[in-house]
Amino acid sequence: MKGEDRVSLDRIDQRILAELTKNARVSHAELATKVLLSRNAVRQRVDRMERQGYIQGYTVVAGPPGQGPVSAFLMVYRKDRVRGSDVITVLRSIPEVVLCDVVSGDFDLLVRLEARSLERIQEIWEQIAALPGVTDTVTAMTLSSVIRRGAGSPAGTPAEGAAAGTPAEGTGATE
Repeated sequence: MKGEDRVSLDRIDQRILAELTKNARVSHAELATKVLLSRNAVRQRVDRMERQGYIQGYTVVAGPPGQGPVSAFLMVYRKDRVRGSDVITVLRSIPEVVLCDVVSGDFDLLVRLEARSLERIQEIWEQIAALPGVTDTVTAMTLSSVIRRGAGSPAGTPAEGAAAGTPAEGTGATE
Protein backbone atom coordinates (compact mmCIF):
# COMPACT_ATOMS: atom_id res chain seq x y z
CA MET A 1 0.00 0.00 0.00
CA LYS A 2 3.08 2.23 -0.04
CA GLY A 3 2.31 4.22 3.08
CA GLU A 4 -1.31 4.87 2.11
CA ASP A 5 -4.10 3.90 4.49
CA ARG A 6 -6.57 1.47 2.99
CA VAL A 7 -9.82 3.32 2.47
CA SER A 8 -13.10 1.42 2.27
CA LEU A 9 -14.92 1.59 -1.03
CA ASP A 10 -17.83 3.96 -1.43
CA ARG A 11 -20.75 3.49 -3.85
CA ILE A 12 -18.91 5.19 -6.72
CA ASP A 13 -15.84 2.96 -6.24
CA GLN A 14 -18.14 -0.08 -6.24
CA ARG A 15 -19.78 1.08 -9.47
CA ILE A 16 -16.37 1.63 -11.06
CA LEU A 17 -15.32 -1.90 -10.04
CA ALA A 18 -18.55 -3.34 -11.41
CA GLU A 19 -17.99 -1.60 -14.76
CA LEU A 20 -14.34 -2.73 -14.90
CA THR A 21 -15.46 -6.27 -14.11
CA LYS A 22 -17.81 -6.20 -17.10
CA ASN A 23 -15.15 -4.66 -19.37
CA ALA A 24 -11.62 -4.15 -18.06
CA ARG A 25 -10.74 -2.14 -21.19
CA VAL A 26 -13.37 0.57 -20.70
CA SER A 27 -11.82 4.03 -20.98
CA HIS A 28 -11.68 6.43 -18.07
CA ALA A 29 -13.81 8.85 -20.11
CA GLU A 30 -16.55 6.23 -20.60
CA LEU A 31 -16.37 5.22 -16.92
CA ALA A 32 -16.68 8.89 -15.97
CA THR A 33 -19.90 9.15 -17.96
CA LYS A 34 -21.33 6.05 -16.29
CA VAL A 35 -20.52 7.12 -12.71
CA LEU A 36 -21.08 10.87 -13.21
CA LEU A 37 -17.54 12.00 -12.39
CA SER A 38 -14.78 13.70 -14.36
CA ARG A 39 -12.32 11.53 -16.29
CA ASN A 40 -9.52 12.70 -13.97
CA ALA A 41 -11.52 11.82 -10.82
CA VAL A 42 -12.16 8.31 -12.21
CA ARG A 43 -8.46 7.89 -13.06
CA GLN A 44 -7.49 8.91 -9.52
CA ARG A 45 -9.97 6.45 -7.99
CA VAL A 46 -8.79 3.59 -10.23
CA ASP A 47 -5.15 4.39 -9.39
CA ARG A 48 -5.98 4.42 -5.66
CA MET A 49 -7.88 1.11 -5.85
CA GLU A 50 -4.90 -0.45 -7.68
CA ARG A 51 -2.44 0.82 -5.04
CA GLN A 52 -4.64 -0.43 -2.20
CA GLY A 53 -5.15 -3.85 -3.75
CA TYR A 54 -8.85 -3.62 -4.55
CA ILE A 55 -7.82 -3.99 -8.20
CA GLN A 56 -5.11 -6.63 -8.33
CA GLY A 57 -4.79 -7.04 -12.07
CA TYR A 58 -6.48 -7.23 -15.41
CA THR A 59 -6.94 -10.54 -17.22
CA VAL A 60 -6.97 -11.42 -20.89
CA VAL A 61 -8.89 -14.57 -21.78
CA ALA A 62 -7.58 -15.77 -25.13
CA GLY A 63 -9.45 -18.05 -27.48
CA PRO A 64 -11.64 -18.12 -30.53
CA PRO A 65 -14.30 -15.37 -30.66
CA GLY A 66 -17.54 -16.34 -28.96
CA GLN A 67 -15.96 -19.24 -27.09
CA GLY A 68 -15.42 -18.65 -23.40
CA PRO A 69 -12.87 -20.51 -21.33
CA VAL A 70 -13.50 -24.02 -20.06
CA SER A 71 -13.50 -24.22 -16.30
CA ALA A 72 -13.26 -26.98 -13.75
CA PHE A 73 -12.84 -27.48 -10.04
CA LEU A 74 -10.11 -29.83 -8.91
CA MET A 75 -10.19 -31.19 -5.38
CA VAL A 76 -6.67 -32.19 -4.39
CA TYR A 77 -5.69 -34.62 -1.67
CA ARG A 78 -2.11 -34.08 -0.46
CA LYS A 79 0.03 -36.62 1.40
CA ASP A 80 0.96 -34.08 4.04
CA ARG A 81 -1.37 -31.15 4.60
CA VAL A 82 1.06 -29.34 6.88
CA ARG A 83 4.25 -29.71 4.84
CA GLY A 84 2.63 -29.91 1.39
CA SER A 85 3.67 -26.44 0.26
CA ASP A 86 5.50 -27.87 -2.78
CA VAL A 87 2.11 -28.63 -4.36
CA ILE A 88 0.94 -25.06 -3.78
CA THR A 89 4.19 -23.74 -5.27
CA VAL A 90 3.51 -25.66 -8.50
CA LEU A 91 -0.13 -24.48 -8.55
CA ARG A 92 1.06 -20.86 -8.30
CA SER A 93 3.14 -21.37 -11.46
CA ILE A 94 0.16 -22.50 -13.57
CA PRO A 95 -1.55 -19.42 -15.08
CA GLU A 96 -4.87 -21.23 -15.57
CA VAL A 97 -5.21 -21.72 -11.80
CA VAL A 98 -7.48 -18.81 -10.89
CA LEU A 99 -8.28 -19.93 -7.35
CA CYS A 100 -6.67 -22.20 -4.80
CA ASP A 101 -8.17 -22.47 -1.33
CA VAL A 102 -7.09 -24.67 1.56
CA VAL A 103 -10.31 -26.20 2.85
CA SER A 104 -11.45 -28.54 5.60
CA GLY A 105 -12.95 -31.92 4.97
CA ASP A 106 -11.89 -34.99 3.02
CA PHE A 107 -9.76 -33.12 0.49
CA ASP A 108 -7.61 -30.16 1.42
CA LEU A 109 -7.19 -28.00 -1.69
CA LEU A 110 -9.95 -26.62 -3.88
CA VAL A 111 -8.53 -25.41 -7.20
CA ARG A 112 -10.46 -23.60 -9.94
CA LEU A 113 -9.03 -23.87 -13.43
CA GLU A 114 -9.97 -21.67 -16.38
CA ALA A 115 -8.35 -22.76 -19.63
CA ARG A 116 -8.80 -22.25 -23.37
CA SER A 117 -9.83 -25.87 -23.98
CA LEU A 118 -10.82 -29.14 -22.39
CA GLU A 119 -7.50 -30.58 -23.58
CA ARG A 120 -5.63 -27.93 -21.57
CA ILE A 121 -7.71 -28.77 -18.47
CA GLN A 122 -6.67 -32.41 -18.93
CA GLU A 123 -2.98 -31.44 -19.32
CA ILE A 124 -3.12 -29.46 -16.08
CA TRP A 125 -4.94 -32.28 -14.29
CA GLU A 126 -2.27 -34.75 -15.41
CA GLN A 127 0.48 -32.39 -14.22
CA ILE A 128 -1.12 -31.94 -10.79
CA ALA A 129 -2.03 -35.62 -10.34
CA ALA A 130 1.58 -36.60 -11.08
CA LEU A 131 3.06 -34.36 -8.37
CA PRO A 132 4.87 -36.33 -5.64
CA GLY A 133 2.85 -34.65 -2.85
CA VAL A 134 -0.56 -35.47 -4.38
CA THR A 135 -2.31 -38.71 -3.41
CA ASP A 136 -5.60 -38.25 -5.27
CA THR A 137 -7.76 -35.75 -7.15
CA VAL A 138 -11.44 -35.32 -7.95
CA THR A 139 -12.48 -33.13 -10.88
CA ALA A 140 -15.80 -31.39 -11.48
CA MET A 141 -16.32 -29.64 -14.81
CA THR A 142 -18.28 -26.38 -14.81
CA LEU A 143 -21.42 -26.79 -16.92
CA SER A 144 -22.63 -23.20 -16.57
CA SER A 145 -22.06 -20.14 -14.40
CA VAL A 146 -25.16 -18.50 -13.01
CA ILE A 147 -23.47 -16.11 -10.56
CA ARG A 148 -20.03 -14.68 -11.18
CA ARG A 149 -18.38 -12.05 -9.04
CA GLY A 150 -14.95 -10.66 -9.86
CA ALA A 151 -12.07 -11.21 -7.47
CA GLY A 152 -11.87 -7.50 -6.64
CA SER A 153 -15.62 -6.88 -6.60
CA PRO A 154 -17.32 -6.05 -3.35
CA ALA A 155 -19.64 -8.76 -2.07
CA GLY A 156 -23.03 -8.45 -3.64
CA THR A 157 -21.76 -6.85 -6.85
CA PRO A 158 -22.40 -9.39 -9.59
CA ALA A 159 -20.38 -9.36 -12.76
CA GLU A 160 -23.38 -8.39 -14.80
CA GLY A 161 -23.42 -9.45 -18.38
CA ALA A 162 -22.07 -12.91 -17.61
CA ALA A 163 -24.24 -15.27 -19.59
CA ALA A 164 -24.89 -18.72 -18.23
CA GLY A 165 -21.89 -20.82 -19.09
CA THR A 166 -19.76 -17.81 -19.99
CA PRO A 167 -17.53 -16.17 -17.38
CA ALA A 168 -17.68 -12.40 -17.24
CA GLU A 169 -14.94 -10.56 -19.07
CA GLY A 170 -12.31 -8.74 -17.08
CA THR A 171 -12.54 -10.85 -13.96
CA GLY A 172 -9.60 -12.40 -12.25
CA ALA A 173 -6.67 -11.24 -10.20
CA THR A 174 -2.96 -11.64 -10.25
CA GLU A 175 -0.77 -12.20 -7.23
